[in-house]
This record gives sequence, C-alpha cells and structure tokens, in this order.
Amino acid sequence: MTSVSRVVDNADPAPDLRRRWAATVAEARDSRALEGAARPDPTPYADNLLARWSEPQRRYHTVAHLTAVLDRIDELADYADDLPVVQLAAWFHDAVYRPDRSENEERSAALAERALPELGVGPARTAEVARLVRLTVTHDPAPDDRDGDVLCDADLAVLAGSPDSYAAYAAAVREEYAFVPDPEFTVGRSAVLRQLLALPRLFRTPMGYDQWEHTARRNLATELDLLSG
Repeated sequence: MTSVSRVVDNADPAPDLRRRWAATVAEARDSRALEGAARPDPTPYADNLLARWSEPQRRYHTVAHLTAVLDRIDELADYADDLPVVQLAAWFHDAVYRPDRSENEERSAALAERALPELGVGPARTAEVARLVRLTVTHDPAPDDRDGDVLCDADLAVLAGSPDSYAAYAAAVREEYAFVPDPEFTVGRSAVLRQLLALPRLFRTPMGYDQWEHTARRNLATELDLLSG
C-alpha cells in the first residue's frame, strides 16, 4: 500500500513547487495562441499562489497540503485525461481560503479564470480547471469524469492516513475553526463526516479505491464516534 503520509523535513518546498508549477504551465499553454507573443513568466504567479497557501489563518490548507495533493495526482496520473489541467486545479483548489466563509471554492475558481488566460492557457482548459475547483465542494464527480476522479481522490487521500496522521489532520482542521465554539463545531464537523461516509465511494480511481477506501472509512467513522461520544 502506498503511504499517504509524508516524511516531514525542514527543506523549503517552494523551489521545487515553483519548478513543478512552471512545468505544468508550459504543458497547459495554448502554443498556437502564443505564437509570436511574449510568454509571461509563470514565477510571479507561483509566488502569489504560494503566498496564499501560506496565509496565517491556515492550519491544514497549507503548502504541505498542496504538495501532498500534487504528489497524489502524480501517483494517479495514468487515470487522468488531461493531467496538466488536474495539476492546475490542485494549485487553485484552495488558493482562496477563509474558514469563516462559504464561497472559497467559487472564489478560487474565479481566480483561476483570471490568472490562467494571462499565462496563455486557452479557454477550454481554463474552464475545465475552474470546473474541477468547483467540484471540490462536493467531491462527487460524475461517473465519466476521469479528471474529477483524480483531483477528488488526491484531495481526499489524507483521510486514509495512519491513526496518528489522521488525528493530526483532524486537529489541524479544528485549529482552523478555532473561532467556532465546540458544540457548533461538533455539529458541523459531524455533518461533513456523515456526508462523506454516505458517498457510495470515497475514491473513484481504481488505485484510490483499492488502497485508501477501507482505511479512510475507518478513520472517518472513528472521528465521528469520538465527536458523538
């Protein structure tokens, strides 16, 4: 089984992430639209996104989460129809994140719709990135949505961590909602857990389902029991 937990070290992930971003943008660009035109430098866009992912209100939705999602997408790459689009969606899917607001995914999708055309990404791919970002509201892609399957599986892979890793994830989520009193948080978090457990499948790709489904459901059920107790 591929571990969904990562070894934590003190290395700065930014240089590697900037390289990954530049490679993805290069793959996603519409070369015909850019013929004879200057190609915008993707680095300032990476820096802007990394600054967003590093905002102080974040405890779980951090650069570490972005890195983990990108890594899981790499593992699931064979299932994607348009891998660069899925990778771009990962970069944007929580780029706007305020735990006290409900429109984060919509605002993140709108950010992608503004930024990607400036970078030379064509309308079809830009629209698909935005669609995938909005899909992370429900994590419930349509049966034939292979790119949606990959992004949602990568985003939910944290649910299949070891007991310690899952406990750290749950604690980080609680820290992001520290402004919510315990009784209200328990009600809201329990509703989220029940919604996830009610899905016929948490993971839609064959690899995700085979490797992560059982463990993720066990972790979710355990957290729900603890909250209910």
